This record gives sequence, C-alpha cells and structure tokens, in this order.
Amino acid sequence: MEGRINIPESLGNIVGDLITLTERIYPNIHQIGIGCSSWLKERAILTPTNDSANNINNFLLNKLTSKHAKYESVDSVMEAEDAVHYPVEFLNTLNPPGIPPHVLNLKIGAPIMLLRNLNPPKLCNGTKLQVKILHNNVIEATILTGKYEGEVIFIPRIPLILSDYHFEFKRIQYPITVCSAMTINKAQGQTLKMAGIDLRNDCFSHGQFYVACSRVSSPDNLIILQAEKKNEKHCL
Repeated sequence: MEGRINIPESLGNIVGDLITLTERIYPNIHQIGIGCSSWLKERAILTPTNDSANNINNFLLNKLTSKHAKYESVDSVMEAEDAVHYPVEFLNTLNPPGIPPHVLNLKIGAPIMLLRNLNPPKLCNGTKLQVKILHNNVIEATILTGKYEGEVIFIPRIPLILSDYHFEFKRIQYPITVCSAMTINKAQGQTLKMAGIDLRNDCFSHGQFYVACSRVSSPDNLIILQAEKKNEKHCL
C-alpha cells in the first residue's frame, strides 16, 4: 500500500512487546529517584496516540515505588443552564487532549510535562520536569531541560476552560501530565539520547514516523515496538 513501509532492522532495535520496550528505555525504573534528572531527561517513549501514551505512562507509574498522591479536579460547566444536561459526574469522565484528567495520579520522581504556559520563558507548555514533593495544594518539581534546568519550582492548580464540545466546561487541576511516554507530535523539537517508538497503532500523518526516529542521533539508541506480525507494514 502506498505510504507504508516495512521497518528495516538497521533502523533500530525491533522488539515485540511493551514490557521489553519499557525495560530497554527505562531499565530499573522502580529505583528512580529525584537525583536521576539527567538520566530521565534524555529518554522517552513516543507513540502516535494520546490513549497509547496514557496507557504506557500508567504502566510505568505503577512500577515506581515512591510516594503516591491522587489529585481530583473540580469540574463545572460555564453556563448555568447546561448543568442539567451535563452533570459533574459526566464532566469527570471527559479526557480531551491537552487537558489533565479528572484524577491525576503522581509519584515522587516521575517525569511530568506542563500543558500550559505558567511563567514564560521559564515555565511553558511542553516544559519537562520531575516531581520532587507532592504537597496537598501544590506540586514541587525540578526543571529537567533548558536554561533553567535544575531549578525547583511550584505548580498550582489552575482553571482550564475547554470549548471543544457543544458546551464550555472548566476544570481546575494541575496543568501537567506524566511524560515517560508522549505523542510523537509532542516530541517535535526534542533531542533524546534514548527513544522508544510504539507502533502498535499506525502513525496517522505524513512524516510522523520520521519525526519519531529523528529524535535520536543513532539507530543504536532507537527501540521500536511493532505489531505482532513480523512483516507488518507501517505508515510513513
């Protein structure tokens, strides 16, 4: 089929299951601590879809043995008349791209990424950090990359307003997501020492696979999880 290729073995290291992929990119992740920032910032697993990234992040978060905290958002519709049609319980189930979930699970040491500009140029959408301390009303984190690398900052809950539906709703939550795995689109512009690519779901836009592969400088540092069929072709 036009626009689809077999993955040559020379392009990277091919693996056949998620456990192997995660162990190659994040070996001994259960031992990760807040002193591992330089190791953590140089690696990520890339995937075409948000759902896949979320599943991998949850899988890796469960492997951490550090302190865990669960933060629930406060959700509400913007117009009072919509409250009858869209109760809070329904709003809690919504998980649109670019918005943190109603239930945000975090552990100390986990890598996270900002989803909003908080204090440019220091704290921008896409800034990578590592959780340092989980307070009741604020997240203390260390910046992993860029000019402000190593600086400790505090992330508050903020109101996030979404208009992608037939109604507007507001979610008050920490504007972050765990980023052990992220979408290929979110990884654009990043340089990694070690990258994994999850191709169990096809890339869906032109050049997406190239973007993923070019995050690393050597195929030796690229681990590719492909579908079960060895001769499976993938979208470019």
